Amino acid sequence: MPLITPLTPDHDLETKKLAEFFNETLGFCPNSVLTMQRRPAISKAFINLNMAVMANEGRVTSALKRMIAWVSSNATGCRYCQAHAIRAAERYGAEQEQLDNIWEYRTHPAFNEGERAALDFSLAASQVPNAVDGDIKRRLHEHWNEGEIVEMLGVISLFGYLNRWNDSMGTTLEDDAIDSGNQYLGKHGFEVGKHV
Repeated sequence: MPLITPLTPDHDLETKKLAEFFNETLGFCPNSVLTMQRRPAISKAFINLNMAVMANEGRVTSALKRMIAWVSSNATGCRYCQAHAIRAAERYGAEQEQLDNIWEYRTHPAFNEGERAALDFSLAASQVPNAVDGDIKRRLHEHWNEGEIVEMLGVISLFGYLNRWNDSMGTTLEDDAIDSGNQYLGKHGFEVGKHV
């Protein structure tokens, strides 16, 4: 049961207009945004940050950004964000073989060394205490430029906020996100958990 009940999408018209972004990324406005709009300045700031972080400025694809988000959310245990991230990766053209084998990104041939470095960075940066070390730095710089590393950390940091927001709120997971979670993450025990 959620800590706070989401408001209707029409509660704040400025948030509603900005939230159209999520119709492309997820196919619906997330319940997390509908909760944030109890303080519209938060919902609007969050959506604008999300759009900035997820914009493509270099070689970090939209699909890879969503897989980075999934690894980060998996590290923190947020089922809500795991389902959203894998759904968005699917909608943004992640290869089927990568979606089916995201749990094995370190060894599966569907992932290249640059992607592995990015996903290991996500895992290390999402842990408490933080586990980013010299090896992660070296591997990142072998495959990515500094602007691209900033983009990746933007995704990791955004999902750090979302993981805490949604796990603490017990945000109700939407049906379409549940379907994606079950499809791609179910073989490894994905559950909705407290996000019912």
